[in-house]
Amino acid sequence: MAEQRKILSGDEAVAEAALACGVKLGTGYPGTPSTEILEHFSAIGGNAEWAPNEKVALEVASGVAFSGAKTIVTMKHVGVNVAADPLFTLAYTGVEGGLILVSADDPGMASSQNEQDNRLYAIAAQIPMLEPSDSQEAYDFTIRAYEISEQFRVPVLLRMTTRVCHSRGVVKCWKQKEAPASKHYRRAVRERVMIPAFARGAHVRLVDGMKALAEWNEKSDLHVVSGPEKAELGIICAGAAYQHAREAFPEARILKLGMTWPLPYEAIRAFVKGNARTVVVEEGEKVMAEKILSAGIQVEPKGDAFLFGELNVTKVKRLVSKDETPEAPPKPGRPPQLCPGCPHRKVFETLRDLGCIVSGDIGCYTLGVLPPFSAIDCCVCMGASIGAGLGLRHGLAEEDARKVVSVIGDSTFVHSGITGIVEMVYNKPATGHLVLILDNSTTAMTGLQENPATGRHLNMTDASQLDLAALCKAAGADHVDVIDPTLRHDEFVALVKERLASNDASVIIARRPCILQMKKLSKLKK
Repeated sequence: MAEQRKILSGDEAVAEAALACGVKLGTGYPGTPSTEILEHFSAIGGNAEWAPNEKVALEVASGVAFSGAKTIVTMKHVGVNVAADPLFTLAYTGVEGGLILVSADDPGMASSQNEQDNRLYAIAAQIPMLEPSDSQEAYDFTIRAYEISEQFRVPVLLRMTTRVCHSRGVVKCWKQKEAPASKHYRRAVRERVMIPAFARGAHVRLVDGMKALAEWNEKSDLHVVSGPEKAELGIICAGAAYQHAREAFPEARILKLGMTWPLPYEAIRAFVKGNARTVVVEEGEKVMAEKILSAGIQVEPKGDAFLFGELNVTKVKRLVSKDETPEAPPKPGRPPQLCPGCPHRKVFETLRDLGCIVSGDIGCYTLGVLPPFSAIDCCVCMGASIGAGLGLRHGLAEEDARKVVSVIGDSTFVHSGITGIVEMVYNKPATGHLVLILDNSTTAMTGLQENPATGRHLNMTDASQLDLAALCKAAGADHVDVIDPTLRHDEFVALVKERLASNDASVIIARRPCILQMKKLSKLKK
């Protein structure tokens, strides 16, 4: 194939590279800023699917990798928390075919509930990690990640950030496209069945493998030194921070790291010798700086004021000059809000007017916390609304306990709310409980993706549709009602009052499609 030039986002560049590498299956769960990877992968001909959650996505990918085929798993940073259980054990088992896990981190929390730095996952799980700084490197590093994964037989963490995921640039798509391969099964029980007797040996192999990777990384071409041979200022950076550092200090000597775990300490040591002072410029935690300092290499970490939010050129200049004066507060902007005509509006109006204590969940309906509704009291993570609501029921005095309602969306319910229903039935509080599943027939917050309850696959072909009501009934809920909260609003209000007054374990599925999804489906039909 002749080299092609395309204008791509970082997400799209990863998808193009995955297709060129012959990926057999892409799995994941939609979450900004990672969503577009699988969407683009599917659009250009790749085989992709949305899993119920990130744990299942990685487990499916593990089977693909055990078969000897290549696979990619995509998720936002908090999704790695959900997938951590199989991830840590996959480091022990290793892989047969290449496996890349994309962690799309969100410094500054543009659309997230926390600002965790997933470089720490690579260190804790003992797996290699690559960090592209632009769309071209997103393409190049994806290809290199598959090479590393198959050479060292280990999953590779590709850490993206919002800026790299969504920024666009010209990308040279140079790789000749491979056809996805299917291989004959190689049985390897001691490698893949992690009973303690086998896991002890696997741990030793993992440590030895990381030592080999560290040696390989010392001479890797993934790291680039730019600037003069000797300089007053040296900067060590990776990812999006490189772009800001290069613009802020064009005269500086810069070491841009491509593989940021394991770190190439000897290459870093040699770089530092050429500088009067060396500053580590990194978003998030002081991960690289602390590891480099612990190796006895004298570098300057950033100040604590720069632990928060995305970096930019101005911040990098202040970081290097050790200027930690508080920044001016941002200008007030228009707060986000539920769309006009959103089916959730009537639900939150009802909960507000009834004075309910609402345990909320992750989704566009989290905006019910803002005026004019002000109708959410807590929100922790995907699926936590049910468990937290049950805890409130157990802990509060009866008068308040009877006001507690858990609110969860259809996609979030499938993701991690089902076990909450089991808990509600199995350990029912004395006052019972009420769960509202806000079923708008899409995964709206991340861009109207499909999920198992919509009856459509990622590529919009027909799929088996999960029956949420039947599932809740099978779990043993005392009452399961399905109602349109807008068209049948008075009935909905009366039903909520009735269920709150009982001591039963109740589920109300407030079902009304998202208007934006209806418009999208209408366009597809045309």
